[in-house]
Amino acid sequence: MSKRRYLALVSDAVQTCGVEEFARQTASRLGIRGRTHLLDGKIRTLVSALDDADAAILNFPVVAWKRKLAEPVSVALTTRLRRKDLVVVLHEWDALDWKRRLVLVPVVLLATHILFSAPEVADEFSISPLSALATRKRDVVPIPPNLALPFSLRSGSVAQALKEQRKAGRLILGQFGSIYPRKQSTAVLEVAAHLLAHGHDVGVVFVGSFIRGLDNVERDFYALADRLGIADRVTVTGYVADTEDIYGILNHVDVFCYLFSEGLTARRASVLAASFAGKPIVVNAPRQRNALAHHSLFRKLIERGAVRLVATDAGVGTMAEAVSKAPRGGVAPLDATAEIGALWESVIDALDAHAAAH
Repeated sequence: MSKRRYLALVSDAVQTCGVEEFARQTASRLGIRGRTHLLDGKIRTLVSALDDADAAILNFPVVAWKRKLAEPVSVALTTRLRRKDLVVVLHEWDALDWKRRLVLVPVVLLATHILFSAPEVADEFSISPLSALATRKRDVVPIPPNLALPFSLRSGSVAQALKEQRKAGRLILGQFGSIYPRKQSTAVLEVAAHLLAHGHDVGVVFVGSFIRGLDNVERDFYALADRLGIADRVTVTGYVADTEDIYGILNHVDVFCYLFSEGLTARRASVLAASFAGKPIVVNAPRQRNALAHHSLFRKLIERGAVRLVATDAGVGTMAEAVSKAPRGGVAPLDATAEIGALWESVIDALDAHAAAH
């Protein structure tokens, strides 16, 4: 077994994004072979940390790095000057703003190994001009859920409110994860309004917070809820730190609903995290036939009825019909801990495969 040591670069963010969680958990899953290092602009401490590592790992895009995009470049350069390997994990590519991709050019060119979060991201990168200049040592890795499963549930005020709504006969739709335009979270509002118009008593809970950028995500979200006449049926929790609280809330969701602009892809770790609440998830199917071929957990969730696929280009009516039927079907249990462990073994194998290729 390889004894290769890794240094994962992380931020000091308290409210972490999924990519940040992946970076931190990678170091944790590596055990004594993995350490984290704070991206704080201090090259001297970085050099010291690199002395005890064989490779550095940089993940993109980390939300907390938006204001310090020059630092990953200096980290990449320092890593290579110290004759250490540089593993770059690209969770997105075409979805990134072109200015962010431009800043990442030197980082990618310095990489000795590139990992992608999904075949779609690998394909996007392969047709970019940068691909011809970058390393050919590339792999697609399965992204595990971005949450660790809790040992117990905590029933806070939001969970109690949802419990009371369900007692009164209300169907609770849910989504876990950050709220932003590309995720099309507002489609769930439209699904809820459609169901309400057809005689269903529904409520919606979003367990997550808005990603604030140049657009008015939060303002537009609530404006749509008002126009649809469901504002009093919508709950947005904001960032929830503890998994006991998160799953305490998710436990009171009847059906999870996602309608992604590109269809389901393997990098949607928030869908995996939601699946462990044991409730059905209705989501539009991947565009590519091989999109989930490398991801054993997604395949099993579909096989066992936990993830219910509708057409990739499904409209609100189709989604609403699938949501209304979803609670009637059972969800076959699986050993979540074992499945998550298997995914992390695949990630670590991909990291170590590069060492074996030296």
